[in-house]
Amino acid sequence: MSDTQNKNGDVDVHDEAMNKDVVQVRTITGDEAFQQALLKEPPKPFSWRALVLYLCALVAFCCSTCNGFDGSMFNSLLTMTQFKTYFSVANDGAWTGIIASMYQIGSVVAIPFIGPAIDTWGRKVGIYIGSTSVVLGTIIQSTTLHSSHSHVTGQFMGGRFLLGWGVAIMASAGPMYVVETAHPAYRGIVTAYYNTFWFVGSILASGSARGSAELAGNPAWEIPVWLQLVFPSICILLCWALPESPRWRYVNGQREKAKEMLIWYHGEGNPESPWVELQLREYEEYLEMDGADKRWWDYRALFKNRASIYRLACNCTISIFGQWAGNGPISYFLAAVLTNAGVTNEITQLNINVGLNCMQFALALFGAGLVERVGRRPLLLFANIGCAATWVGAIIASSNNAKTQSKQSGAGVVAMVFLFDAIFSIGFTPLQALYPVEVLSFEMRAKGMAFSNLAVSAATLVNQFAYPVALKKITWKTYIVFVIWCPIQALVIYFFIPETKGRTLEELDDIFNAKNPRKASLEKKKVELDDHANIIHVEKLDQS
Repeated sequence: MSDTQNKNGDVDVHDEAMNKDVVQVRTITGDEAFQQALLKEPPKPFSWRALVLYLCALVAFCCSTCNGFDGSMFNSLLTMTQFKTYFSVANDGAWTGIIASMYQIGSVVAIPFIGPAIDTWGRKVGIYIGSTSVVLGTIIQSTTLHSSHSHVTGQFMGGRFLLGWGVAIMASAGPMYVVETAHPAYRGIVTAYYNTFWFVGSILASGSARGSAELAGNPAWEIPVWLQLVFPSICILLCWALPESPRWRYVNGQREKAKEMLIWYHGEGNPESPWVELQLREYEEYLEMDGADKRWWDYRALFKNRASIYRLACNCTISIFGQWAGNGPISYFLAAVLTNAGVTNEITQLNINVGLNCMQFALALFGAGLVERVGRRPLLLFANIGCAATWVGAIIASSNNAKTQSKQSGAGVVAMVFLFDAIFSIGFTPLQALYPVEVLSFEMRAKGMAFSNLAVSAATLVNQFAYPVALKKITWKTYIVFVIWCPIQALVIYFFIPETKGRTLEELDDIFNAKNPRKASLEKKKVELDDHANIIHVEKLDQS
């Protein structure tokens, strides 16, 4: 008997001489039907049909880019004297928190509209509706110079409200589109790349702010604000050329069109492809033809049984954890963090912001490449433990800087900010969009993502109301919260959050229907295969 290891590192293969019907015995983590499809028809990641589908995903990635643009843009605006003077704001304090939070308030108001927009008319139309709102919000936000000065702050806040409303719908429709159209073999990595494009927006925003910072007067902040039109405009122009989600088509009476999409993109034009057969079989078995997604008012699917509640809990938990690891102050109030560290020069702060965004984009791409190799749970655990450690370092450096005002201690704080963002980008960024959307069943996916958006908005509102005040009142002592909270997040993930790699979306139903979903997701199985890669026998292995 000889042993080899497959390319994923988690399958052992043995030649079986004792039983002529059994050619291979494999130990797998994940679903046996998925593994069988991998063996029968290894997917072609760089065929021209696969490349076309990646380009379609890139259009949806612009939904994430819109979100990233605003976070970095507003952070940059708070470093500009021209902006702060015109709107009478500082880079910390309650008034700054109110202006920043209008974006999240718009996101919360959008929640009742997310499910109906995406379920009723499809994922593409959801992207279009959200993009149109972002364009309108940008125009309102950018034309404050043409209003009477007594109304400019209110108009700017109104524009941010519309931006938040539109991005909330885009942030739900975008990852849903990607996760439902991607090839099952690459669902994890492609959807993980979705959230890395947050940094494409943030780099453009921070770079344009840095480039315009030395302009005289209001054009310094107007230029980056107007550039917020770029990515929603791309979505508006191109979303109609995208193939619609095959799952949405299937449950909305368009089965032949759903099958055509699967054959063309997932089966390489072969109607008999195992990938096509696998997904159509699962659609028939798992998808609800008359589910709650058909009724805009019906949210019962989110709470109808224990499995649904567990799914929603996982969705909202990871969504909240992604906002409370300490990235809130850095994402929106970096200027105040740097000022507390003794870095007060406006241009230096803008340079640091650009550098941070470029580094985060590179490392987020690296992290996205690990989601199928390493798995979701190990990345999340690494992120939370690593973030806690960096906040300890930030506290030490910041407290020393408060006493000595030395350049060395200030540089130490900046180093900890970069290290925190590096760890967060690898472990958290790729999973912030991937994990919440893939743990939801189709029937509950759109409305569940609305709840996810509610969780993110609520968590971010805490960030944006509490942290500017805390940074002003207690400065670096604010970071003690994250040293305590990040390990708590790690414990919750370790004991309750299931692994999702190695399965199709529909196969995850079996995990969440188990008595202990986390344990079931980590279970290993021994499968016996014949020479056609057909499964003859499956045996669960003892995990003890």
